[in-house]
Amino acid sequence: MSDRTGIFAGDDPFEIARRWLAEAETSEINDPNAIALSTVDSDGMPNARMVLLKDIEQGAFVFYTNYGSAKSREIESAGKAAFVMHWKSLRRQIRVRGTVSREEGAQADAYYASRSLKSRLGAWASDQSQPLSSRSTLMAEVAKITAQKGPNPARPPFWGGFRIQPTEIEFWADGAFRLHDRFRWTRSSPDTPWKIIRLNP
Repeated sequence: MSDRTGIFAGDDPFEIARRWLAEAETSEINDPNAIALSTVDSDGMPNARMVLLKDIEQGAFVFYTNYGSAKSREIESAGKAAFVMHWKSLRRQIRVRGTVSREEGAQADAYYASRSLKSRLGAWASDQSQPLSSRSTLMAEVAKITAQKGPNPARPPFWGGFRIQPTEIEFWADGAFRLHDRFRWTRSSPDTPWKIIRLNP
């Protein structure tokens, strides 16, 4: 497309996303990789929460969580999810929608091992999204897990990654007089070519 130049240039949306994230890492004060992840429950009621994106692969976006959490149950049920990544410092955002699969192999093991020991123990101790009587109860569970698992705990079987393979990605940048620039990339499935169109603000 003739006017898809500058920050929008390129034939690979994942490379554009990586480039934008790299820019945000130099300007965004906290968590430039934060995404607002959206799912729906069994009644079709939408749900949203902030999570940290951990990888932009060649074909997918990856984050990690407890598989017993509400978001995981909703993802597993629907097989789909969406997210928006917004950078106030750059006045840009990326919107993604697609299908989701688990990442629970060597890549998940490696990421888990890279986390701080307290975070690794916390993953074992937290029954994520379930009722908790008090913070002291949680801290007691952390102490118990610390004694049981030691200084190098293995990745919990109930904790791992999700890989979002997008069928739609939109790149948005703020424009003067609210005349924003928007380009939407769509494809019918992860193995089909992208179609790119410019959208009205």
